[in-house]
Amino acid sequence: MLDKAELLLPAGSLVKLKTAVLYGADAVYAGTPDMSLRTQSKFTMEDIQEGIKFVHDHGKKIYLTLNLFMHNRDVEKLPHFLDTLRQLKPDGVLIADPGVFQYVKDNAPELNRFVSTQANICSWQAVKFWQSQGAKLCVLGREVTFEEMKEIRQKCPDILLECFMHGAMCMSYSGRCLISNYLADRSANQGKCAHCCRWHYKLHLRLKDGTIKEIEINDQNKDMFEFLIEEEFRPGEYFEVMEDEHGGYMLNSKDMCLMPRLNDLLSIGMDSLKVEGRNKTEYYAAVVARTYRQAIDDYYRSPETWDYHKYMDDLYTLQNRGYCLGFHDGKLTNISQNYEYTRTLGEWLFAGSIVEWQGYEAVFEVRNYIDKGEFIEFLIPNGLQNLRVTFDEFEDADTGEITQKVSAGQGKKIRLRAKNFDKPIAEIKKILPQYVIARKPAKLPVDQQTMLDHKKAEFDYLCGK
Repeated sequence: MLDKAELLLPAGSLVKLKTAVLYGADAVYAGTPDMSLRTQSKFTMEDIQEGIKFVHDHGKKIYLTLNLFMHNRDVEKLPHFLDTLRQLKPDGVLIADPGVFQYVKDNAPELNRFVSTQANICSWQAVKFWQSQGAKLCVLGREVTFEEMKEIRQKCPDILLECFMHGAMCMSYSGRCLISNYLADRSANQGKCAHCCRWHYKLHLRLKDGTIKEIEINDQNKDMFEFLIEEEFRPGEYFEVMEDEHGGYMLNSKDMCLMPRLNDLLSIGMDSLKVEGRNKTEYYAAVVARTYRQAIDDYYRSPETWDYHKYMDDLYTLQNRGYCLGFHDGKLTNISQNYEYTRTLGEWLFAGSIVEWQGYEAVFEVRNYIDKGEFIEFLIPNGLQNLRVTFDEFEDADTGEITQKVSAGQGKKIRLRAKNFDKPIAEIKKILPQYVIARKPAKLPVDQQTMLDHKKAEFDYLCGK
C-alpha cells in the first residue's frame, strides 16, 4: 500500500500526456495501436520514447498497455511486443489476457505486471490469485461497490489496488462487450468498440400480417403514454424507456464522477485512482487532473474538514452526459442512465492552449471560435485559480494579419503579447507555461441549459442520499 494515493490520468497523445503531468497527475497510462486496446492512440514509437523521458524527468510514472485479448493470429507478435516494452522500460505494463501475463512473466520478469480492468477483478479471491501469479497491481472492475472494495483492501493489504473514479461508464462487464461485434463487426475486446450503447434506437411494431410499422412520437401524442420495462424478478419496479423524435437511448449510461465519494477511496488506502478518457481533449485532461489533484491534497491536509462541493463547479465545466456514482453505493437506479440524449454537454468549451513561448510572446493554438470582446479563461496549474483575458483583436502567429475574430482549424495560432495581460509578462510566463489550457463560455441554447441544470440536480440528489 502506498503512503498517498496516486492520481492516474490517460494519455491519448503526447500533448495530452504533457498536459496531464503539468496539471498534477502522478502517473499516466498510454498505449500504441499494435500493443493494446488503444487503437485510436495517436502515439508513435518516438512519441512514446519522448513521453517516457518527459514523465521521468518530472519525477512521475508511466504505464503502457498490452491489454488486448489474444487471438491465434496475435500470438506470433508477442516477441516483438515484448522487445518493444523492454526497450521502453515503462514503470508498469497493463495486461488482461492470462496467456500474455504468463508470457511476459516468463520472458521479461523485470517488468512490473499490472492486471487490467479487462480481467474483471471483482473479488479479493481474484486479487489473491493474480498476486500469486506475480502481479504487482490489480485494477478493480467498475462493478465493485465500495463495501466490496473495503473488504478487498482488508484481505489484500500487500498488493497495490487501483480503481476508476472518473470517466465514461460501460454498459457491459468492464468492457467485455459483444454488442459492437454483433452490430458493427468491431471488437470492443480488441480496441475497436463502435459504442453501440450510445446509439439511439427507435421502437417498431410487427403487425400480424408481417409488416413492420414505426411508432411515431410527435407533439400531439408524446405526453399521452410512457414505455416501461419490468424485470421478471423485481415485480413492481418499472424502468422508463424514453424516446423522442430522434429515438431512444436505452443503454446510455451517464459518466462516472466519484468526487463526492473521494474521501471514501482515500480513507481505505486505495493506491491508484484512475481517470478514463484517452480520447478526450487536452482540456478534459487539464480540468480533471487539476481538480482531483487539489481535492486529494486538501483531503490529506485536513480529512475532517474536506468537502467535495468546492470542486464540482470545475468538473461541471467538462462536456459530459450527466454524472453518476457508478456502482460505488451499490445498486444502480434509473438516475444513473441518460435516456434523453447521447451527446455530451457542458457550459464551457476548449478555447485553446499555449503551444510555445517565443521570448515574451506566447503562441496560442485556437481550438474554438473567439470573437472580439469575448474573454477566454486560462487554467493556472497548481491550484484552482484562473486568469481571464479579453481580446480586442487577433494577430495571426504566422502571417501577422490582424482580425476581429478567429476560428479554429488547421493548427490556427495567434500571438499573445504583453498588452493582452494585466500582469508583467515575466510573471505571466511563470503562471502560464507551455501546454496551459484556456476555455470559453459555451452560450448554450435554453433547452440544452435546461438539460444540464436537470442533470446537476439529479446528481446532487443522488449524492445526498
